[in-house]
Amino acid sequence: MRKIGLIGTSALFLLAGMAAPAGARQEKQQEKTKPAQQQQAKPEKQQQAQAPKQQQQQQQAQAPKQQQQRQQQQAQAPKQQQQQRQQQDSAAKQQQQRQQQQATGQQDQQRQQRQQQNNSARQQQQQQAKGQQDQQRQQRQQQDNRSARQRSPEQVRVQQVAWQGDRAHSWQSEHRTWQQRGGYDGYRVPDDRFRGYYGQNHGFRIDILPVMYVGGQRRFQYGGYWFGLIDPWPEYWSDDWYDSDDLYVDYYGDGYYLYNRSHPGDRIAISFYVD
Repeated sequence: MRKIGLIGTSALFLLAGMAAPAGARQEKQQEKTKPAQQQQAKPEKQQQAQAPKQQQQQQQAQAPKQQQQRQQQQAQAPKQQQQQRQQQDSAAKQQQQRQQQQATGQQDQQRQQRQQQNNSARQQQQQQAKGQQDQQRQQRQQQDNRSARQRSPEQVRVQQVAWQGDRAHSWQSEHRTWQQRGGYDGYRVPDDRFRGYYGQNHGFRIDILPVMYVGGQRRFQYGGYWFGLIDPWPEYWSDDWYDSDDLYVDYYGDGYYLYNRSHPGDRIAISFYVD
């Protein structure tokens, strides 16, 4: 029993000796870690202390840039305003141009409508005037026809004798055109008057026209003007062609001519006179 007690007491001392060095080692390790922790804490405190300075430095470094940006924005503001004004001016000009185009289009349309109305009114007036002229011409022709039917046989014989004096023996060799005569040098009928009374659409009988003699030459009145035959009439025309054939006066190339519808290839040179 005494041995066991000794062994137990020895074990206890042994354990206590082992524990003492272990505790001393822990204390030493703690003492070693304290400076490291203190060293780690110092940079953190330094960083915390330096953080405001860095922010201030960054702010100070960024301040010129921000100021430069503000200056640039302020410098660009007039340009932007100018661009906006230019865009507004351009839009206003375009709007004005569109309005002018619309106004011009309306004016053109109104002008065309007025022209159409004027042309229509002018055509109606011309048609009315032509109708009146045709009616007057028909009335004159009817009166002339009645006068011709009222002629006595003696008057008819006298007319035939008078016309025979102007008959050609060989018309192809006796007649001459105005070009062969050196050109027409008589009175020229105004174009509007000529279109109203002369040409292929205005036929007449020559023997029923008013007649007068000037220097032995007969002159006939038609369409408000007097004209006389310069050429003899062809010998192969009928004896009463002046009373039976449909005639008309037209301008051909170089002067005025009398045409006979029964002999369309022949034309007799005539000349107009004012009085």
